[in-house]
Amino acid sequence: SLSAGLDLPGRFLFATLTLMTLIAILVFIEEAVYIYRKIPSSKRSIIIWINAAAPVISTTSCIGMWVPRSTMFTDFTAGIFFAIVIHKFLMMMIKECGGQKMLLRRFENGRFAISTGPCCCCCLCLPRVPITRQTLFWLKLGTFQFAVFRPVLIFLSIVLWTNGNYVLNNLSPKGPALWISCFIGALTLFALWAVGIMFRKVRILLKCKNIIPKFALYQFIVILNQLQTTVINIFAAQKIIPCAPPLSSTARGSYIAQQLLIMEMFLITVISRVVYRRKYHDLEPPECVAEEPGDKKQTP
Repeated sequence: SLSAGLDLPGRFLFATLTLMTLIAILVFIEEAVYIYRKIPSSKRSIIIWINAAAPVISTTSCIGMWVPRSTMFTDFTAGIFFAIVIHKFLMMMIKECGGQKMLLRRFENGRFAISTGPCCCCCLCLPRVPITRQTLFWLKLGTFQFAVFRPVLIFLSIVLWTNGNYVLNNLSPKGPALWISCFIGALTLFALWAVGIMFRKVRILLKCKNIIPKFALYQFIVILNQLQTTVINIFAAQKIIPCAPPLSSTARGSYIAQQLLIMEMFLITVISRVVYRRKYHDLEPPECVAEEPGDKKQTP
């Protein structure tokens, strides 16, 4: 633990960040109780999972900040949880449309635009795919594979790390760290692509349910937890972040990433409470929407 070697400003910073983590946990618990009481059971667990993403990442970062040797385990725990949340967010969009059957009826003749980020945003020539049970299955599989394979790869990394074969900063082709990281990166892109395709189709329909702010919060968690941490770790590995005894460059980079995540996840937790706590009306059945124009066109 670093607490013994901290000066007064350092202890104040540690205390403030720990307090922010505790507040984030309390805010989430209060929100979970509210969701459990007010939200229908079909959507209850999914929304609680999504709201738990920021507090869980904040908690793991706080533990890693106090106990630097646990950083690998806390990062892996946050990574596993986040992989599940990506799948849950896709399922939430389907649930908000009334479920899979209702979504297929609403978009009976619709098509998915697959030329979207992060995989195919530049491939505008790609054809649009019909919205069928099969395409919905492939989208759900795109996020589900990430929720399954990422924990497996993380478990493999821990096993190799305990045996001394997995070194996070060793990105040579002969080491397993590079290949495991590339494979996880590819799985992440496919999962985010599936969520992006679904969001692009339902964002107008679910605008009344604030799906755009919810998606923005989800995107912030993706960027901050994945991209920001990766960039900081690369800077630390290249010695761009200087060492500060007793911390090496790598340890200091991890240290900075954890402190930033605590503050960012605290803000996202508070904003999520505001966005998800509003009462939204259920969407009208597609028959009602379809019948209204028809009634006006009827001739006596």
